Amino acid sequence: MKFRLFAFALLAVLSTRAHAQQECPDRSAYEPAREIIRDLGRIVAPNGVQESYATRIGGIDQWLNVRGQDRGNPMVLFVHGGPASPITPSQWQFQRPLEEYFTMVNYDQRGAGKTYNSVAPDSIAGTIRIQRYVDDAIEIAEYLRKRYGKRKLVLMGHSWGTVVGMRAALQRPDLFHAYVGIGQVINTRENERISFDYGLEQARAHGNTEAVREMEAIAPYPGDVPITRERIVVARKWPQFYGGLSAYREESAYFFRASRLSPEYDDRDRCAIDAGSVFTLGRLLDEFLQVDFTGVKEFPIPVVMFMGRHDYTTPSAPTEQWLRQVKAPYKQGVWFERSAHMMPWEEPGKTLVSLLERVRPLAVEGDAGR
Repeated sequence: MKFRLFAFALLAVLSTRAHAQQECPDRSAYEPAREIIRDLGRIVAPNGVQESYATRIGGIDQWLNVRGQDRGNPMVLFVHGGPASPITPSQWQFQRPLEEYFTMVNYDQRGAGKTYNSVAPDSIAGTIRIQRYVDDAIEIAEYLRKRYGKRKLVLMGHSWGTVVGMRAALQRPDLFHAYVGIGQVINTRENERISFDYGLEQARAHGNTEAVREMEAIAPYPGDVPITRERIVVARKWPQFYGGLSAYREESAYFFRASRLSPEYDDRDRCAIDAGSVFTLGRLLDEFLQVDFTGVKEFPIPVVMFMGRHDYTTPSAPTEQWLRQVKAPYKQGVWFERSAHMMPWEEPGKTLVSLLERVRPLAVEGDAGR
């Protein structure tokens, strides 16, 4: 079996390559298909926006991708997972309908995709810390408000991006109409425990002796010993194999190979996804393992959580429990019954409807109150 894992709720391509570009094959054969996707995705509406550019954020050039059919629509700042798994190369798979109702902004975080290629990695190695990512998100939000004339934005995060997003919303609630968490991280260690228990239960139920042997060798997990990269590989491998990343699927090739058809990425950008994962993973692991939002009892802005019923990458039970006890101006949990961790890709229709019903009114009403 071949695995590319969302390790410790971060997308980690578990590779020993220092620079994945050296082993990244040419994809020129895909160009005719990419051209069709490129043409279909062109924003031709007179008041639309379609821009891809780098701007100075946090002292380095970071790449933004801005798309929408109407500049007057609410703007969504989408904080991707990873920390080095940008949404830009896979947005063609699900985002186009959202662009009719929102101006969607994706950015390649420091150490990810186009941004990874825009700066010498060694020069930013010391900045790979959670708070720096939070500061970047806040700076981008302020930049977008000014450039596009928005009073506030909708902040949305997926997986690792929910750590950044939650902290940004708590730190600067004045910038945002609402926060949307997709595959929300509440408590890392609790997520690890639930995910591991699910994987071991499924392995035993399916008589998978290889999986049982591997998982029992690191049990109890996470336990009281260090959560090393090697233990994470085993702990994440089997829950995801049993549908904890994409529901009912043993693998998620549709996502991991999406960049091959992306009109936004060339080969160098595509290869930077793997290289960025290698670069960021070890630098963030220890800090990420301490993430715990259970003590947040009040949230300053409306909060909506999208929860995959089958998500055992960032299990949904802690998110549901957190929502019950938190006080917020507005709070709502939305269950995605046929999804695991990849809700926008697995159920794009429900993603659109949920944003229209639960989130867009908050932004429209907020803008009306200028």
